[in-house]
Amino acid sequence: MSEDKKESRKEDDLFVKLSALWKTLRKEVNDKWKRTLPFGDYFVDRWEKARELGFGEGTSIYDSAIVIGDVKVGENTWIGPNVVLDGSGGLEIGSWCSISAGVQVYTHDSVDWALSAGEAEMERLPTKIGSRCYLGPNIVVAKGVSIGEGTVVGANSLVLEDLPPNSKAFGNPCKVRQSSAG
Repeated sequence: MSEDKKESRKEDDLFVKLSALWKTLRKEVNDKWKRTLPFGDYFVDRWEKARELGFGEGTSIYDSAIVIGDVKVGENTWIGPNVVLDGSGGLEIGSWCSISAGVQVYTHDSVDWALSAGEAEMERLPTKIGSRCYLGPNIVVAKGVSIGEGTVVGANSLVLEDLPPNSKAFGNPCKVRQSSAG
C-alpha cells in the first residue's frame, strides 16, 4: 500500500471516530439541556478556556468567542457564543457580567487608516465594562467607551458614548432611558 493511501486511510479513520464522538456528545447535550452547539463547543470546556485566558474564577467563555489582545475579565462572568472581545487597545470587563451572544466590544477602529490608504494609524482607546452589567444580544460597543457597573444595555444597541452606573440603555445609537446614578 502506498504512503498516500496509508495516510488517507488514517485520515478517514480519524474522521469516522471524530464524527462518532461528535454525534454522541451532541445527543448527550441535547438530551440533558435541549440545545445544540457549534462543533468546537462540544470539545472545549468554557471554564478552562477562561482560566487559560487569565480571566477570573468562575468565568466562562464559549469556544466560538474571539479574544484579541489585552482583555481582562473578572470573576463569574458569562461570555456567550459568537462574541468578539477586541483588547488591542486594552479591554476590562468586571465580575458578575453577562455578555450575550453576538456582542462585539472594540478598543480600536480602522476608519482613518482605511480612508488614508494606510497612511494614518489605527486608533486605539481602552474600553471598560463595570461589574454586574448585562449586555443584550448583538450589541456593538465602540472603542473608548466606559459602561458603569450595574448597567443593562438592550439588544441590538450601538454604544458610542459612556453609560453611567446603574442605568438602563438601548437603541441605535444607544441612549440612557433610566438611571439611578447619583
